Amino acid sequence: MALKIGKGALAPPFMVMDVIAAANARQSALPPGAPHVIRMEVGQPGTGAPAGAVEAAQAALRSGHPLGYTEAFGLRSLRERIAAHARAWYGLDLPIGRIAVTVGASGAFPLAFLAAFDRGDRIAMAAPFYPPYVNILTALGMVPVILEAGPETRFQPSVAMLEALDPPPDGVIVASPCNPAGTMLHRDELAAIAVWCDRNGVRLISDEIYHGLNYDSPIASAAEFSGSAIVVNSFSKYFSMTGWRIGWLVLPDDLLRPVERLAQNLFISAPYISQVAAEAAFGCEAELQANIARYRRSRDHLLVALPGAGFARLSPAEGAFYLFADISDRSSDSAGFCARMLQEAGVAASPGVDFDRTRGTRFVRFSYCGPEADMREAAERLRGWR
Repeated sequence: MALKIGKGALAPPFMVMDVIAAANARQSALPPGAPHVIRMEVGQPGTGAPAGAVEAAQAALRSGHPLGYTEAFGLRSLRERIAAHARAWYGLDLPIGRIAVTVGASGAFPLAFLAAFDRGDRIAMAAPFYPPYVNILTALGMVPVILEAGPETRFQPSVAMLEALDPPPDGVIVASPCNPAGTMLHRDELAAIAVWCDRNGVRLISDEIYHGLNYDSPIASAAEFSGSAIVVNSFSKYFSMTGWRIGWLVLPDDLLRPVERLAQNLFISAPYISQVAAEAAFGCEAELQANIARYRRSRDHLLVALPGAGFARLSPAEGAFYLFADISDRSSDSAGFCARMLQEAGVAASPGVDFDRTRGTRFVRFSYCGPEADMREAAERLRGWR
């Protein structure tokens, strides 16, 4: 007799991880001296953790400290540093009791969803979206409500879209800057959504992991406009610490103990060594700003070069390090298109179906956080590939 498999195991894959595997296989099969695969499929900064963070981790390892469990919400010194960061960036005066250090943003989302929602609750978000939002919600028995957004709203949700929902959702997820389009909710737009959520008893979850990676428009935090919003942030993107698996939540008062209990049981705590490194990363601003300058140069080059390579319809690229390209004039099969681009041009990119399951067949996401030279070479390769 076959054993039961839980419904959570049926969550769809995060397809970009499959693209990574395909790009790795392609690279390993290349003969010596062949042009390497250019990696534009994953949102992983081409630079490693800032030097100060690495040095702090090394010092902690040499100290003889056991580097064991911390409190579920993390080291007090790190939470104090996150609070200082919130004051500096947003003018927010957050008590450290509202800050929870997490195992990356990926560990923060299940904590937020489980604390704020029940099975069957409806959570709205704009498409295109970061795939794990939908996949985690589905695995937890919650119901994603997809708002189809397009260039007219910079692929972002609006109050008008939310007002059209009947009944109102139980929650709303926003991301600014967003993955995959790299667009932003401007300050007045985010404020309007936060006010609408508060007036309608809807829990707002704001994904702010790309804050700091903004080029033309200033950032704003949902915590500036709503005391009931949940804010998710991470050291992976701006701080260039993806593999350290360290992030944080800003929580409303009513969810502090529920999230703490969940964190104690699901994760115990974020890794001690990563917390030490994360605290030191706040002191590495010059290095981090140099990274952003590189991303900006790559973005500016690709916005000019990719249209000449046949990718004429690109998202505005206000932040993060992504360009969302409409390829409907070239293909209606983004997965096949990306597979062919990898094999024939040696450029790995992510198919849009990972981010929008109804319209994504005609979009491709390019990530430009890799080495500058690779980003320029990618544009040249694609110019000669059709």
